[in-house]
Amino acid sequence: MAKITDLLNSDLGKQIISGIGKQTGATQKETASVLANAMPTMLEGLQKNASKGGSDGILSAFTKHDGSIFDNITDFLGNSKQVSDDGNGILGHIFGNQLGSITTGISKQSGVSSSKTSSIIAMAAPILMGYLGKQSQSSGVNSGSGLTGMLGSLLGGGGSGILSSLLDQNGDGKLDISDVASVISGNNKKNSGSGGILDGLLGGLLGKK
Repeated sequence: MAKITDLLNSDLGKQIISGIGKQTGATQKETASVLANAMPTMLEGLQKNASKGGSDGILSAFTKHDGSIFDNITDFLGNSKQVSDDGNGILGHIFGNQLGSITTGISKQSGVSSSKTSSIIAMAAPILMGYLGKQSQSSGVNSGSGLTGMLGSLLGGGGSGILSSLLDQNGDGKLDISDVASVISGNNKKNSGSGGILDGLLGGLLGKK
């Protein structure tokens, strides 16, 4: 199964990036940068929720998010308020009270303002769920183990997002923004080579080789 970043590098992905950018006032580069960090992080959040007994709820959500949004993605993105409201609800379910820290972390890692980052990921969440719903149908995923396997494959066999490293980095026993900042610093070093997610995505978007 293709990784989620392959979607972003496709013609459809470029259309999504362009559409979200227009609705949020972000450039294509800013939008691509946020999505390159946010999509794997959202996938990993879903994977963690599924592994903790939330798979039935996620699979049930696919009855609504069945991939039909891709029949006319331009019209879908044009309903920006409805999309954002839906997306914020999805993000709340995925991240709970960690959403603020996750958003700030993605903002710092992508170099895009928090307000734009928040708008971009809100619009991206229903798109991701639609993509997952479509993938689950085509792959016949109807169980918790099947769901976690599908999410793992889309992540490329391992966690790629900020969430995978959200640990108590400063040893104070609490998860706070200083921990997220420490995580980001480490992830930037890991992704700084030519094989990094962000490098690959931006290279595809901007036509670099």
